[in-house]
Parts: sequence; structure tokens; C-alpha cells
Amino acid sequence: FILAFPLLAMSAHAAFRSPCCAQAAERMALFTALSKQSVNYCNKFFVGTSALLRPPNRRYVTFRRGRPFQHWRGRVCLERSLLPFKTLVSSSHIISSRIFSAVPLVAASVTSIPVKEESPDLAKGLGFEKLQQQFIEEYKSTAILYRHKKSGAEVMSVTNDDENKVFGIVFRTPPKDSTGIPHILEHSVLCGSRKYPVKEPFVELLKGSLHTFLNAFTYPDRTCYPVASTNTKDFYNLVNVYLDAVFFPKCVNEIHTFQQEGWHYELDDTSDDLIIKGVVFNEMKGVYSQPDNILGRISQQALFPDNAYAVDSGGDPAEIPNLTFEEFQDFHRKFYHPSNARIWFYGDDDPNDRLQIISAYLDEFDSSSVACESEVEVQKLHTKAKRVVHTYAAGEMGDLGKKNIICVSWLLSETSLDLETELALGFLDHLMLGTPAAPLRNALLESGLGEALVGGGIEDELVQAQFSVGLKNVLGTDIPAVEDLIFSTLRKLVEEGFSSEAVEASVNTIEFSLRENNTGSFPRGLSLMLRSVEKWVYNGDPFEPLRFEKPLKALKSRIATEGAKAVFSPLIQKYILDNPHRVIVELQADSKKGVEDELAEKNMLQKIKGSMTKEDLAELALSTAELRKKQENPDPPEALATVPSLSLNDIQKDPIHVPISISERQGTTILQHDLFTNDVLYAEVVFDMQPVHIKLLPLVPLFCQSLLEMGTKEMDFVQLNNLIGRKTGGISIYPSTSSIRGKKEPSSHIIVRGKAMPFQVPDLFQLMRSVLQDVQFTDQQRFKQFVSQSKARMENRLRGVGHSIVASRMDAMMNVAGWVNEQMGGISYFDILYALEKQVDEDWPTVAESLEQIRRSLFSRTDVLVNLTANEKLLSAAEPHVSMLLQAFPEREISGNWLWNSCLPAANEGLVVPTQVNYVGKAMNIYDTGYVLNGSAYVISKYIANSWLWDRVRVSGGAYGSFCDFDSHSGVMSFLSYRDPNLLKTLDVYDETVQFLRNLTLDNDSLTKAIIGTIGDIDAYQLPDAKGYSSMLRFLLGITEEERKQRREEIMSTRMKDFHEFADVLADAKQKSVVVAIASEDDFSAANNERPGLLHIRKVL
Repeated sequence: FILAFPLLAMSAHAAFRSPCCAQAAERMALFTALSKQSVNYCNKFFVGTSALLRPPNRRYVTFRRGRPFQHWRGRVCLERSLLPFKTLVSSSHIISSRIFSAVPLVAASVTSIPVKEESPDLAKGLGFEKLQQQFIEEYKSTAILYRHKKSGAEVMSVTNDDENKVFGIVFRTPPKDSTGIPHILEHSVLCGSRKYPVKEPFVELLKGSLHTFLNAFTYPDRTCYPVASTNTKDFYNLVNVYLDAVFFPKCVNEIHTFQQEGWHYELDDTSDDLIIKGVVFNEMKGVYSQPDNILGRISQQALFPDNAYAVDSGGDPAEIPNLTFEEFQDFHRKFYHPSNARIWFYGDDDPNDRLQIISAYLDEFDSSSVACESEVEVQKLHTKAKRVVHTYAAGEMGDLGKKNIICVSWLLSETSLDLETELALGFLDHLMLGTPAAPLRNALLESGLGEALVGGGIEDELVQAQFSVGLKNVLGTDIPAVEDLIFSTLRKLVEEGFSSEAVEASVNTIEFSLRENNTGSFPRGLSLMLRSVEKWVYNGDPFEPLRFEKPLKALKSRIATEGAKAVFSPLIQKYILDNPHRVIVELQADSKKGVEDELAEKNMLQKIKGSMTKEDLAELALSTAELRKKQENPDPPEALATVPSLSLNDIQKDPIHVPISISERQGTTILQHDLFTNDVLYAEVVFDMQPVHIKLLPLVPLFCQSLLEMGTKEMDFVQLNNLIGRKTGGISIYPSTSSIRGKKEPSSHIIVRGKAMPFQVPDLFQLMRSVLQDVQFTDQQRFKQFVSQSKARMENRLRGVGHSIVASRMDAMMNVAGWVNEQMGGISYFDILYALEKQVDEDWPTVAESLEQIRRSLFSRTDVLVNLTANEKLLSAAEPHVSMLLQAFPEREISGNWLWNSCLPAANEGLVVPTQVNYVGKAMNIYDTGYVLNGSAYVISKYIANSWLWDRVRVSGGAYGSFCDFDSHSGVMSFLSYRDPNLLKTLDVYDETVQFLRNLTLDNDSLTKAIIGTIGDIDAYQLPDAKGYSSMLRFLLGITEEERKQRREEIMSTRMKDFHEFADVLADAKQKSVVVAIASEDDFSAANNERPGLLHIRKVL
């Protein structure tokens, strides 16, 4: 799906900006876009046992607004370290459709506050008829399905004790072509409405709301608008703005929004070259620059040639300019009607208030037949397989012959699958692909035929389920071998089945996840909404996906009585092997395609301009100026006053308190957080990374992966992975590094993270010990796979989340922590991977010894910290097992710490990648000017992002995202753009920030909004495990409760003079700034021609 705006969330452990969350990346293409945290950093919550799911490779993930990708940078996080950490989870509909948790947990709810009840008389009086009511035991929720008789809208009202309230409205929006109407409309409706006639009420909400979620998604067949907040007043403000936006948007009457968000020809002067701009247009150019996205699009369209999925709802850049404003208007008029809507409420607010709010909007409409017209046709199964060969733009570096991608996909059924079959297919998907030890995944990666998996496994969020799997970076001559391997492995699984250990591990992992219902910072109510909508939007039962107990019990019973082979083998045979509706997609690398595509667009635009008269050109130049003026002129105060907001009286004065007990045992610091966790123990064992030799740092991410994906003397890695899956809720290991304010030396650690039910606690700590001490680094070929996989992931990051690479590179020039992270996840790491791949072949003993040296350096009782989050009883029960784990480690064998004092030479760099869009960064260290941290810096940096950069880089510049990022630990202030059509113009905007601040005047309301929005970041909603983790990070960085309170007071007391004084700070710091950008070779050549010597250019792909 397409997420309209880059999200603000950030992974809980990302606060240290850990670059090595390796395996997760393969499944995180989605929330790479959904997350500012890069592919390698994302969703590494519990990677070891694959409690993660693969995102839908076929769904583009684009995010509505919100500072793009705010969470991949652990740097700003911590105040955003002082700020709590949000935990990003992959798209909830994926979680719910694939991972089904395991083990008896008490309940998914967190408190026992009595919930409010709905009034039948009120509902009837407001025009609602109750269609069905159920108590959802799995989530301790009362759910009522209503139909609004006058408008035909259906409303699901879910009431429980969850303070994180959620609203969402979903429209079926099947496209007929690839001009991107659903996507452009999704962007546009939030740009002003009848009651809120400002340019972008969405941005005003970002500035001054306590929202815990604020975005919009475009799927291939539906568009979703969700919001969430823990503050009831704020929540209803958000609901009103969204309802007015979708039903009464200004964009259908004003062409300027269509031009801004969709596309327009741009001509500043009649002598200039004609160009095309538009936020969605540039966003999709970025999407179409990524091979994995190209693969997903082609596979989907080939699987569904006869229905709405045969075209691209996000928009093909080649087709978007064919969309007319009249078609845009008609699409809204037709599909944005209550009769075509599914409306969802969830949480602890009064259900009667919900109905009163929604009825005020629905009463303005009469029922329509649009629901029949918007139904998605079922794709009939074909009787023959189909092969599609396509090319993608590749760089000149490396052997292009080894850059092929092959994926095999199946459409599983013409009819809807019952819940038990869907559940069984989810288990099957996990068994085949869900862990490093999964047989289909393992067979493909160990074959040596490719470097990384592609395909989304089983995907069931559309009208029909599908299954896809394949490999990337394959030799052209090996493509038949990959196909043969997929089929032979599937046949072997039918014949032999899965091991009992693997089945037990999957059952435990899936059931644990489902019952735990840990969605990180992604609201639980939104996760349930997207799950429910997967049936509801196709006229199915919206309650069914929420009730997993009965089908889960039935499936477990079948496995116990009939055996796993009898359950899963027929599914493979029926839905995959015997299924002729199969598509094989082969993508071939073409080093000339990128240049040819750019030239074709340039020639097309020259031809269009050549057909224009002088009068046409003059009129176009005038309309370009008019559009820019409209974009850059501020809204009048009276219009801004219409957007609802909170006051400072609605904000609590003190920081959110997390209970913490600090003790010391056997020389080890123990942190304990007594919180209700639904009988789950969350544990982190943290080792100081400073003893690792500086030359070994690039091996650390691969070392972490090896610990979880190599075997011991007693167990091979398959057995070890299955044991972790059977006996725990998951284990992960990753490095985490951050600057410490006032110190040159960074805080750098290896974090071993796990979770378990009470009866699993002994196994959790025993397995942690085994993984850290017993794993043997003897499997040369497997380690080479890890290197190849890491290289493939880095290639994906360079194309898809280039801003993370840019930021990492600039950090590495400015502080030691940045340099350490860059060694483990930036361009330097990428360079080393090529050399390491060769070294593994030629000198494996030295590599293996280096891994052992890292282990000897790290794992001792010296400088260890243990962090535990659970209720008091479970914390006490864990203590002896923690002691046993610590006793198993020796005193440090390698004495002393290595001096980490390196930084990259400061230089302006241009990194050449085959891409149609740019990622432009500029950074400076404000602490070098003598600036002393004040909480107002958070307010100012957020305001710069949501006003100045938003207006100039995104709105008028056409970039998909832009933001200002302040790392309070290192002092680095960064400006970054995402999927940007510009380079020099964007740098000019960054440079003009100083003048913007000097000239800025804000009235009291605007300043209050800026403060409240910043507090919203600080008080971001967290589940108990994230609270304990955040508290640990603050401890490691020396952030006290007193400092948190001080910063909060400084934020609350921010004044205009702080903005003006900060302008002087930036002006001084700018003298030592650095620029790093990712773009095509042509764009860099043009930039250096205009400003000679600006950038040192190097090819990286």
C-alpha cells in the first residue's frame, strides 16, 4: 500500500541509531518508506526468531506527511532521547494477517478501567441501526457494527480500556488506469476543506497535536485515513478535521492542489527547459527507481491482468501526466461517499460521542449505489503459467550479469478463504520462509544462486491471496536453476513435511505474537482496524479477523491429531504446486536504462515545449509563478484559527514517569521496571562495545547475525533457531551507538534482547548464554551468505532510503559515534563488504579468528548492564536466572579499551546511484559554536521542518519529504530531503533557513501549537516494553529525571526570541557545514557545472 506521508515513528532501540538490524531489512521494504529508520535499522524488535513479517513487496509504501522518516536516526531520538522512543512495527495489516502469537497470556488489554456503554436509544435517534454486536474476548473489547440508514455508511465502534484511541475511514477506490488518481487524491483531500479552509490543516495538526498516529494509505483498491491520540479532546479534533477533509475537500474545486500534489508543467522563464513537478510524481519516480518495487508492480499486474490490480493505484510516472483535473474531480465525487465507506472507532472514549460526531457528517448524504460500482472483480485463475521479462536501471559498478532478479508468484484461489485456512497458510508461510532456519528460505540462500530473497511470501490483504518467492543478484544462466530449486524444495516439503521442532517453534512464535499484541508505537486499534478491513472492505464479516481463538484452537487440534504433514502438505500441493495460475518475473539489470529514461523524458518535454506558442509559454510561466506564490504565502490568521487545537493547560507539566530500580550484583548493574506487561518478561543484556578493536567494527553487524544464524557443537543453526522459537518469544542481537553530550567518546554497546512468558524465563537466559558463548564461527559458506545479503541490503538502502546514507555520512564527518555507525552501516561499510566477500574465500581462518576476537572482547562480566521490564512477581522470578547468566561469563580477557577517535575528513560529497530522484543533505554542529542545549531547540527544529522546509522543499520544490533533524547528544543539526527532484535549489533553501528564522514572527496561537507539537513528540505513546527500554537508554546516556524535567520546562517556556537567537547559532555553525547528496551522474554534473568544485563525485553503484 502507499502511505501518504513519511512517518514520525522510530524504533525503540533505534535511539542509538543501531545500523545492524540485519535480517529485518529483508522484510522491511515497506516500512523503509514507512520509516525514517533505514532498511537495516527497522523492525529489529525480535529478529532472532523471526517474529517479524515480510512486508508486501507489491504494495508501495508512501507516507502522508509528518516529518519524513523521523525514526531512523537515533541521534535526535533521545530527546527524542529525553523524548520517549517509539517502536515502529511493520504495517499492521501484515502483522495481523501473518503472525498469530503463541502461549497463554492473560489478556491484550492493559488496565481494568470500566468502559463506557453505548445508548441504543441515542444510536437510533441519530439514524443508526445496529447490525451486530459481539464481545471480542481476544481483545477484551465490545464491538458494535452499525449502518447509518440515510447515507448507507457502515460504522464499527469498538470499546475497551485502551487509552490510545483510533479512528479511521476507508473508501474502496479501484483505479482504471495508472495515472495515480487514488494516490493523488489521498494527498490532496488533506489540503484544506470546507470547515478548515487553510492550505494544509494536516500540517497544522502536525505542528500542534498530541497525535500518536496521523497519516493516510493508498492500497491497490482502497484508501485509508487513520488518526490516533491518547487525549480525548485532541482525538476528536483529529476526527473532525479528517471527516471534513474526505467529504468536503477544497481540492476538488481548486486546481492548484491537484497541480502541487499530482503534477504540473513548470517553467520559471520562457527560455528555461520545461519540467514536470508534483509531489506524487516525484515520489513515484523514486518508487520506480527501486528494483524490488518494480518487481512487485510487474508481478501484481501479471497475476491480476483482468481487474483493478492490473494498473498502479500509486501512479506510473509515465502515466501520471495523462491525468486531468476533471477525472480527478469525478473520482472523488464517485467514490468518496458514505455508502462506499467503512468507518472505525476504537478505544476508551464514549461510544455515544462517536456516533454524534459522525452523524453530523453522514446526515448530509443520501444513500448511493456506488458500493456496487466500487467492488473489485475476482481474478479468474488461468490454466497456464506466464513469464514476464523486464529490465531495471542499474549502475555500472559490479558484474551486471549477476544482477538479475527472479521471482515466482501464484494467485492462490478464486474464492475467499475461510479463517482457518488463512490461519493455516499463515503458519505455512512462517514455516517455509519466516525464520533463517525455514527450509525454503534456507534452501534458496544456501544455494549460492543469489544473494537475497525477494517476494512477500503469502500475502492476503487484497481480495485474493497470493504467494511469491525468489532471489536477487542471480546470474542470468542460473535463473532456471532458481526456478527448479523453488519447485524441488516445495515438492520435498510435501513429501517429508516439516520437523516437529520447526512446527512447535512456529506455533509458539505465532501464538505468542498474537496474544501479546505488541504493535510498538503503531496503535493497537489501527492494527485491528486494518485487519478487520481486509474482510469488511470486500463485504465480508468485519468481526471474523478479530476472533482468532476458535480457528487457532481448531488448527492446533488438527496438527496434534492428524500431524503437521497432513495439515500443511495438502496446502502446498493444492495452492502452489498444482496451481497453474503462476507468474515468473525476470528482471535484468541494464546500465543504460536510467540514462535512456531520463533522455526520453527530456526529449518528450522538449517536444511539448516546441509545440507551444510564445503566448502559451508566457501563460505557463505566469501560472508557475502563481502556483509558487500560493504555495509560499502563509494562511491568514482567521483561517488558521479554524483548525482546532489544544492549549498548554491540556498538557501535563511533568515528564511521563517510568518506574526504575537500580541495583548491582556481581559487579553488574541491574535496572528493573515494575510495569504491567501482560505476563511477559522483556530483558536486555547490554555489553560495552569499546573493547572491540577499531579495525573490527565493520564485522560487528555480521558477528551479531552469526550468533543467531550459526550453530553450536551440539546443534546446527536450524536446531538452534527452532529451539529459540519453541522456548522464548524471541531473541535479537544488535549494536547500538550514540554520542553523549559533552563527551567525545560515544556510548556504544551490543544489546542482546529477548522476551518470554514466566515458564519460559529459564530457557530465555540459558539460550542467551548459549548463543553468546557456544555458537561456532566455522561455517565459511554461511558467513559468505551473510556478507552477500548485507551487500544486497545496502544496495536497497542506497536506492530506497538514500537520506539515511546521506545522514550517516555527514555524521561520520562530525563525531566519533557517527563514524562508528558509518563503519557498521554506511558507505564505508558498503566498501568493506566487497573486500570482505573476497577475503572470506581467500583467507577464511583470519576472518573466523576476527569474529572470535570480537567475542572475547565483548562478553564478560565487566561493564555489563541488565535491563528487565515486567511486573514485580516476574521480576523477582527472573533474578536467579539473571545471576546464572552473569556467572557464566568470565572477567574480561582483553584489558583496556581501544581509542575510538576517528572521523571522516569533512568534505562535500556526491554519491552517484542510478536513480530518478535525489537525496540531499547538509549538516553542521551547533555545539562547536559554544551553544548550550536548551529545550527550545526541539521546538525550533520541529517548526523549521513543518513550516519552512515543508513549504519550500516539499510543497513548492516537489520533494516527497524533507526535515530538520537535531541530535542533542552530538550537536549535529541536519537538513535532509527525500525523493527530491532538485539539488542546488534544495541546498539554497537550507542556507536560507537562517534568514527565515530572523524574519519569523509567530502569534501566541502559532507558538503554542509549536510547543504542543513538540510535547507530543516527547510524550509519544509507548507500550510497557518500550517504556522500560527507553528508560534504559536514558540511563546509558546519563539523562536524569531532573534533566528531563528541565528540558520540558524549557520547551514549555519557548519564546520568539529563542527562534531569533537560534538563527545566529545556525549562521555561525554554517561556516563549517558539510554537504552530502545521492543523485544521478547527470544531476551532479549539472550541479558542478553551475557551481564548480561544489561536490566531490564518486560512484557507489
